[in-house]
Amino acid sequence: MKLTAIASFVTIVTTAAVSFSSQAEIYVAPFGGYSFGSSEFDISNPNTDESGKLKVSESEHYGVMIGTTTKDPGNIYFLYSTQATDLRNGAFSDEIFNELDVDYFHVGGSLYFPNGNFKPYVTVSVGATHMRPSGNYSSETRFSMAFGGGAAYEITPQVALFADVRGYATFVNSDNTFFCGPNECVWNISADVMWQGQANVGLEVKF
Repeated sequence: MKLTAIASFVTIVTTAAVSFSSQAEIYVAPFGGYSFGSSEFDISNPNTDESGKLKVSESEHYGVMIGTTTKDPGNIYFLYSTQATDLRNGAFSDEIFNELDVDYFHVGGSLYFPNGNFKPYVTVSVGATHMRPSGNYSSETRFSMAFGGGAAYEITPQVALFADVRGYATFVNSDNTFFCGPNECVWNISADVMWQGQANVGLEVKF
């Protein structure tokens, strides 16, 4: 999936969301948090017949959501999240294999269950996961979806603090090569889905 196609899809969905209700409010919500619990890839080295696991390390991330409120009550949003981390190969050594940036580009929505200023919510989203290794290794972009839950607290009608936990499923669907170098693919990787969790805290500002 090309990033230009993702950007076009996001533009269409956002435009439709803005026109959905004349009473909708636009909001911006920067956030930060911690990415954890990444699932492992089964790997093998065709040159040595060694096998083991490759895993995305836990680390901090940050991002932003831009969206519009709905009458449900809820919202529709575009989410961008980026994590600077690394790939570790516990089977062959404890050393870092390569640095890695993991970006999520998602379109989603939330449904709130208000109780005064306190607003618990559930959320789902779909989009793409873009994995960018450092050096000369190839980047990979795969379809992904996420689900989660959290709560927001309205400080004023226009400003709210929020915290949530999200689970991301990236559909790798690879039984061959992944993160190839300029001359060869050092490892063969077998995986269907990469799971990753996020814990987030942020500030929502409505306009």
